[in-house]
Amino acid sequence: MAVEITSMYMEQLTEYCKEAGWPGFRAKQIYEWLHKKHVMDADKMTNISKDMRKRLEQDMVKVQYVTHQESKQDGTRKYLLRMQDGQMIETVFMRYNHGNSVCISSQAGCAMGCSFCASTIGGCIRNLTAGEMLGQIYTVINDTGEDISNIVVMGTGEPLQNYDNLLRFIHIITSKEGYDLSIRNITVSSCGIVPNIRRLADEGLGITFALSLHAPTDKLRKTIMPIANKYSIEETLAATDYYFERTGRRITIEYSLMEGVNDSPEMAELLSRLLEGRGYHVNLIPVNPVEEREYKRSNRKNVGDFQKILEKNRINVTIRKGMGSDIDAACGQLRRKYGV
Repeated sequence: MAVEITSMYMEQLTEYCKEAGWPGFRAKQIYEWLHKKHVMDADKMTNISKDMRKRLEQDMVKVQYVTHQESKQDGTRKYLLRMQDGQMIETVFMRYNHGNSVCISSQAGCAMGCSFCASTIGGCIRNLTAGEMLGQIYTVINDTGEDISNIVVMGTGEPLQNYDNLLRFIHIITSKEGYDLSIRNITVSSCGIVPNIRRLADEGLGITFALSLHAPTDKLRKTIMPIANKYSIEETLAATDYYFERTGRRITIEYSLMEGVNDSPEMAELLSRLLEGRGYHVNLIPVNPVEEREYKRSNRKNVGDFQKILEKNRINVTIRKGMGSDIDAACGQLRRKYGV
């Protein structure tokens, strides 16, 4: 689409209406239909004329529901959604005691090449627009009939490679005229694009930042994460330190535990020394097995021992609750079932 109203800020939508010869107040009505009422079909905008709706329909983002899997264990839903150009993406809805969370994708595919991840198989096709990121959330809300209190940009793709669209998405989802989500309830996860971590820090947004680390040494990290060949752990953590200094928001370290690769007591001690005095929070993630990858999930004992060593060394640590482990939980698995 040459024009995409779902990705527009209020002032841009106002200009769009003026150029179409419509009164300025229409922008507020349309914005509320899109972002407060989560309407994905212009014909449902009942206080907008038929001719206007026809024009809007052409310029709206369409995120089409394809299918979903629902966990019998905890009610987690994994959605497969189709974009207007046919690209498929995944979105996950999770219910917690503290509220509902949605994990969204930021790209169709991923170029980062992390060797334990399904979503990078086949590379990155393209960035998602802000409207396509918003459309994932609105589709989930419309399907479940439930509000969302937390958003995690941790699905397929590297968010900091899609920086401008990510920023636009954050501004729109937190806008008072729209969904009005608290900015503190947004987490962005990155494998470590150092310049953009610093750039994000300077935005002063106050979102939570999560670094996908997965190894305590450069030598090991290079074997599982190609980004480590460009940025060392030292310069990556210097960037996250800068983020904390600028925002006051505690950094989360994501560490996927893979049996016989990075889950030994020695690795736990190395990680402890690396993070000593930083006040970061470590989220241990027993890796989800992926058919195309050889990595195995760490057993319960190794996970528990790893946690105990970190705690002994005064590192804040939790083990991520396994949500949806019976529904192709790993990023990219459902998408690949449909040949993409």
